[in-house]
Amino acid sequence: MSCIEQMKYRIHLERTSFKEAREYIEKNSDEVYYVSPGYKIFKDYYIIGIPPVAVGAKGNALIFTYTKPCYGSFVLSIANEDSVKEINRLRKSGKEKELASLKKGKPPESTRAPAASYQDIWKE
Repeated sequence: MSCIEQMKYRIHLERTSFKEAREYIEKNSDEVYYVSPGYKIFKDYYIIGIPPVAVGAKGNALIFTYTKPCYGSFVLSIANEDSVKEINRLRKSGKEKELASLKKGKPPESTRAPAASYQDIWKE
């Protein structure tokens, strides 16, 4: 199927940010996979977002971010034959990663010291 809107789906979050969507997927999925923006699911649907883009699996449901122009981003889940195929494809691809800093709510670690003042930012 090529149109998400023709599939039976459940809306978990409406008009949300990519960060909130990722955090929701991480907290509410049994398995979390991180894909690059443009990753293709259901043959014709490209996932967009700000990396790392989380795609979750809970049972036979695929949980992902869906962005619709003029309406914003949503977190949807679809549980059907196609979602099971997508989950198996993600498992085989080995895209599952443990991003501890994101999962535990810690900011990403940086080796660079933060700028001390507004003027220091402009020096760079």
